[in-house]
Amino acid sequence: MANPRIGVLLFNLGGPEKPEDVKPFLYNLFSDPDIIRIRNNAFRKAVAWLITALRHKRSSGYYALIGGGSPLRKITDQQAAALERQLADEGFPVKVYVGMRCWNPTIDEALTAVERDEITHLVVLPLFPQFSVTTTGSCINYFNARLRQSPRASAIQASYVTRWFDEPLYIEALAGLIRAEFRNFPDPDPRAIYIVYSAHSIPKRYIDEGDPYLEHIQHTVALLNEKLGNKSQWTLSFQSKVGPVKWLEPSTEQIIRTLGRRGTRQALLVPISFVSDHIETLYEIDIQYRKEAESVGVSHFRRCAALNVNPTFIAALAALVKEQLASLQISSAAAVQHEQPNLFR
Repeated sequence: MANPRIGVLLFNLGGPEKPEDVKPFLYNLFSDPDIIRIRNNAFRKAVAWLITALRHKRSSGYYALIGGGSPLRKITDQQAAALERQLADEGFPVKVYVGMRCWNPTIDEALTAVERDEITHLVVLPLFPQFSVTTTGSCINYFNARLRQSPRASAIQASYVTRWFDEPLYIEALAGLIRAEFRNFPDPDPRAIYIVYSAHSIPKRYIDEGDPYLEHIQHTVALLNEKLGNKSQWTLSFQSKVGPVKWLEPSTEQIIRTLGRRGTRQALLVPISFVSDHIETLYEIDIQYRKEAESVGVSHFRRCAALNVNPTFIAALAALVKEQLASLQISSAAAVQHEQPNLFR
C-alpha cells in the first residue's frame, strides 16, 4: 500500500474544565439521542434543559471539590501524546487526535484536523473498553454522520475498534494497579481485601434491548480475577445513576453499606469501566464513597489508581491500533512521517 497517511482518533465524552462549563456540558450530555432515548428532537432537548436546570448547581458543587473542573481533557491529551510516542518508537509514525462527544475538542474539530492533514487511513479508538451504545455507540454514530458529510469522505479509510474489554495488556495494566494498591493495606494479603469493581451504570432497559455492556464488564472482571489468582472476595457494582428509571444494580453505595454490616474492614474499590480520572473517581469514589465507607465502619477503604498514562495501558492502546493497521495491510515501513504539528495533543 503506497504512502498511507495514518491517523488515530481517540474518543471520550469529555468534561467541564471550569465552573462556567458545567451547565453547557450537562446539556450536551443529556441531549445526546443515544443517552436520552427520546425520538422527538425538540422534546429530548426540552428534557435535557430540564435535567440540566435541576442538576447543574449540585454538579458545580461536586466539581468545586475537585478543583473546579474535570481533568479528563488534560489526561486524554496526555494519553494521545503517549500513544503517539509509543507507536513512533515501534515504527509507526502516526498522528493521534482527540474528539470529545460532549465537550472540547469536539469530534467535529478532530475531523477537521484529520481532513487538514490529509489522513488516508484512520483508526477510530473510543476510550471505552466495554461497548455501550451510550458511549462507544454514541461517539461512532456521531462521527460517521459527520464523516459522510466530509468532502474527503471517500479518501479516508476508517477502521473501528468497538470493544476491547479483554485486551491482554489492558487486563495486565489493571491487575498491576490492583496489586500495587494491595500493598497499601495494613494486611496486604489479597484474601484479606474485599474488591468492589465499580462500573458506570446505564439504564437496565438498554441491556434488555441488546446492549452488551454488562456482559463485557462481567467478562473483564472474570479475566481480572483470574489474573489476580482468584484470591479476593469481590462484587461488581454500579455508580453514577441519573433519573428515576431502573438502572443496573447493585449500586456501589449499597455494596459499601453491606460490607460495613458484615464487618469488612479492608475494601479496595476498582473503577472498572473508567480509563481516566474524572468526576466519577475524584468525587464519587474518593469523597462520597470514602465518607460512606467510614460511616459504616469500613476502616481501610482505598481506590485503585486510574489507568491514565500507565505505560502498560498505553501499550495496550498501541496493540489495538497495530491490530487494525495489520487488517489494513499497513506495516511500519509503509507509514509516512507527518511534518505538521498535532493540534490536539
